[in-house]
Amino acid sequence: MNAKEMKSKKPAELKETLTELLKTQFDLRMARGNGQLTKTNVLREVRRNIARAQTIIKQNELELKNAGNK
Repeated sequence: MNAKEMKSKKPAELKETLTELLKTQFDLRMARGNGQLTKTNVLREVRRNIARAQTIIKQNELELKNAGNK
């Protein structure tokens, strides 16, 4: 999922996406620990998508905060 797709989502949808990504990351880490993970690049992609989602959530919060202060 790219940043444009994430920016078009509502804050509640972003938080749901973040929760799903965190669960996926956990599952992938467990699979790697068991030696069952064959595509190791998926873990990197999920980690980067988590960072994207967290960044966009934080940007939205700051925009709301700055809009309230003006």
